[in-house]
Amino acid sequence: MSDAFTKLFAQMLASSQEMARAWNPALEHFDMRAMEKLVPVMPADMLEMWFGKTFNREGLDAKTRLLLTIGAITVQGALAEPQLRMTIRQALAVGATKNEIAETIFQMSMFGGLPAMQKALEIAQSVYAEENEE
Repeated sequence: MSDAFTKLFAQMLASSQEMARAWNPALEHFDMRAMEKLVPVMPADMLEMWFGKTFNREGLDAKTRLLLTIGAITVQGALAEPQLRMTIRQALAVGATKNEIAETIFQMSMFGGLPAMQKALEIAQSVYAEENEE
């Protein structure tokens, strides 16, 4: 690897760890470098996609990106319940309102169907209840 690429890769690792700490403390100690033994190019490609080009692009703020993620998970039938719960918490943390989250989920009923919307709303309600207990 060139020095420039090594430096860029180190910066992306640091950025990803900082984002992991902010979004999900359980991911903070996930070591992407351990994957290099399985797929040598995967860590660099994944980091560039997730943190270099996707989440750090200009044009959308964190709240909007998280609302879009909630919509995508809803359309998938809300099968990824832990990820939906985490994303709803993250959206609330960056300033999304319960109404914005609900509207995002409602909008997805046209694409994912009513059962997917209902499941996502139930998950959101349980996240709100957990937040109120804390």
